[in-house]
Amino acid sequence: MSSNDLYQTPLASRYASEEMAQLFSNKTRFRTWRQLWVWLAKAEKQLGLPISDEAIAQMEANLDLTDEDFKVAEEEEKRRRHDVMAHVHAFGQVAPAAAGIIHWGATSCYCTDNADLLFLRQGLDMLLPKLANVIHKLSNFALEHKNLPTLGYTHYQPAQLTTVGKRTCLWIQDLLWDLRNLTRARSDLGFRGVKGTTGTQASFLAIFNGDHDKVEELDRLVAQFAGFEYAYPITSQTYSRKVDADVISAMSSFGATCQHIGGDIRHLAATKEMEEPFEKDQIGSSAMAYKRNPMRSERMCSLGRHLANLCKDALDTYSQQWFERTLDDSAIRRIDIPHAFLTADVLLRILDNVVSGLVVYPAVIARRIKEELPFMATENFIMRMVALGASRQDAHEAIRVLSHQASAVVKQEGKDNDLIERIKKDKFFEPIWGEIDSLMDPRTFVGRAPEQTAKFVEQEVKIALEPWTGALSAEVSELNV
Repeated sequence: MSSNDLYQTPLASRYASEEMAQLFSNKTRFRTWRQLWVWLAKAEKQLGLPISDEAIAQMEANLDLTDEDFKVAEEEEKRRRHDVMAHVHAFGQVAPAAAGIIHWGATSCYCTDNADLLFLRQGLDMLLPKLANVIHKLSNFALEHKNLPTLGYTHYQPAQLTTVGKRTCLWIQDLLWDLRNLTRARSDLGFRGVKGTTGTQASFLAIFNGDHDKVEELDRLVAQFAGFEYAYPITSQTYSRKVDADVISAMSSFGATCQHIGGDIRHLAATKEMEEPFEKDQIGSSAMAYKRNPMRSERMCSLGRHLANLCKDALDTYSQQWFERTLDDSAIRRIDIPHAFLTADVLLRILDNVVSGLVVYPAVIARRIKEELPFMATENFIMRMVALGASRQDAHEAIRVLSHQASAVVKQEGKDNDLIERIKKDKFFEPIWGEIDSLMDPRTFVGRAPEQTAKFVEQEVKIALEPWTGALSAEVSELNV
């Protein structure tokens, strides 16, 4: 395979960022193996093994694979049916002074597992600032619309009013949990280090003539070279696949969040209260020219579903590892780990694109409130009548009768809600006729939604985003979706 070939999926070739696609390219994968062999050789030399400066120099000069290197490794793998040994051979061809010491004392998982841990770390380092930036943009949107009343829904039926900003905070809060989960998964990552075939370090103990201190120092040095302060003290041939499950579960949870947000936007688009960005020349339907389909949100739901389901693969892979290691983890991990990161990366680019250009239609929102508010305001009317001396039971019965009449007009005749007109004509309610309009002000029905929004953004969001201040911007992810 050519050194320039990326991990070939539609996600990588069309939508994922170039940096994420490169991370899971064959070029990066096998270069990382070579770097790991250099770190091992340097640590072994530092601890007294007979490794020449020339050997290390040749290895360091040939970290980047050429097309010829890939061809040599491919031909060797056809013969040996072993990818690691094929690349040991290919590396030795270009670093002949090191050919005899490359991979000294190591097992294949020294390369594959340590490389994967480096990829997990680097992938999370790419995702986290993008997620923080999405939260930042949504927070600005929430503050901008913190006072705008809108219908709240329970059971997808109109309920008490909320505000557009407060509803946005529901999305932000979930994303903050995703930020926390991914940050924690990133912080928990350790290095496999040099542990040998079954994790006992027996091969390295033999190399160092039974010197346990040198074996421990070798483990520490290689981890340090890789930028890890911590190497797992206990491994089998592999690091525990529970680590993969932990990281992918955090990303899967983010995938579910994307489905949730995308679903809300799709519903709001159907009622014409809010829309995702729609370009001037964009076509919504090949047949229905008037349509403005929420295609980004739909794609977000689609990919979010895929990402959410990957945690099942990771958990199954972990649970099916027998004793010190079985190989049924290998092929599926080579699919699932890149897919998880590529999908999360694409989702963040879509989400950034959507939240950067959300369109709100206050007039439509006001009209929908007007359709439902008369029913919601009945409790206010009852309370005001009681305050003026009426019986609550009498007021409740009068409102009940008029509400049912107005409801029949809406449902059976398809006409507008005329409850307010009925109340204004009913002599029982004459004491509050002059107050009805003020009692119908939507702003009096949103409770503490504006205050909750402002406080949430100022306290919770601002604190959570402090580590990412340098990554926050107003730029929109360019994405042809």
